[in-house]
Amino acid sequence: MIKKNVVVVILNWNGRELLREYLPSVVKYSLGYDVYVADNGSNDDSVAFIRDNFPTVKIICLDRNYGFTGGYNRALRQITADYYVLLNDDVEVTKGWINPVVQLMEQDSHIAVCQPKLLSKTDKSKFEYAGAAGGYIDYLGYPFCAGRIFEHIEKDKGQYNQPREIFWASGAAMFVKSDVFHELGGLDEDFFAHMEEIDFCWRAKNSGYKVMYCPQSKVYHYGGGTLNKISPRKTFLNFRNNLLLLYKNLPEKELSKVMRKRKYLDLLAALVFRLTSSKAEYKAVLDARKEFYKMKDSFFEKRNSDIRNYPSQVYRRSLVVSSKIFHKNLFKQIEKGIQ
Repeated sequence: MIKKNVVVVILNWNGRELLREYLPSVVKYSLGYDVYVADNGSNDDSVAFIRDNFPTVKIICLDRNYGFTGGYNRALRQITADYYVLLNDDVEVTKGWINPVVQLMEQDSHIAVCQPKLLSKTDKSKFEYAGAAGGYIDYLGYPFCAGRIFEHIEKDKGQYNQPREIFWASGAAMFVKSDVFHELGGLDEDFFAHMEEIDFCWRAKNSGYKVMYCPQSKVYHYGGGTLNKISPRKTFLNFRNNLLLLYKNLPEKELSKVMRKRKYLDLLAALVFRLTSSKAEYKAVLDARKEFYKMKDSFFEKRNSDIRNYPSQVYRRSLVVSSKIFHKNLFKQIEKGIQ
């Protein structure tokens, strides 16, 4: 067993019922490791519930809701450990889930971030949308996973049972070396929530670190515990944060070209929402672009102008074209395009 100081940190905001359902597995299968709940200014009785029912769980109380990014940054500044495990409050873990990931990370000093295999809590035969068997991104910024391309989700048939380097690890269950987390300044709080883990992993890769997937560890994620998958607020954050992610991290020579293409693709997405979904989703996309333009100047200051190329594990073609036009919706069908 790896002798490292590993702490599991769950960020909570009004999640009493999720804690009631999912915290027991975390406590049961994390024996020997400290489990923290960082409460993001909840106004339900979450904190009292934890104190009454899970006496071994340590609690950090924040004065208000700082979002996923700000909540974790403030909580992790108060915790000393070799490894942090950022774990969503709607994740069921399994026996022995921690040690395989830490073992893998200890094999290479360049590995800074890692995720386990994420399966769906509602259908345990399938991968889970927000992480699956490790995250990737295409050159236009569209994220996807081994096991999930857009809304197409694969069954787990053992096809992703080998550790591999990936582009991003899911924030639902993300292991990160604490010194690297602080070296990189933690999560970018301007994201508030959604895609902040992709930004963090992109920055880590640009700094020479690796991001990995460890299938020997398996967890089940319910998903949508804080924001439903169909939510104008979530649509807004995903579109805005994706643009901020690109503007902050793209290589200089790619910036103008990619942002120009994304403008037209986002407007097309808004039109599709308008025709097939609701005015709220349509408006969310347009509002996201407006908010992005307001935030551009501050994000320009965060750009690393020394970065000349994409990091590894980027799909160098258009995922929209591959999936929506050529119907390549299995990871194995596009894997050769990942460099």
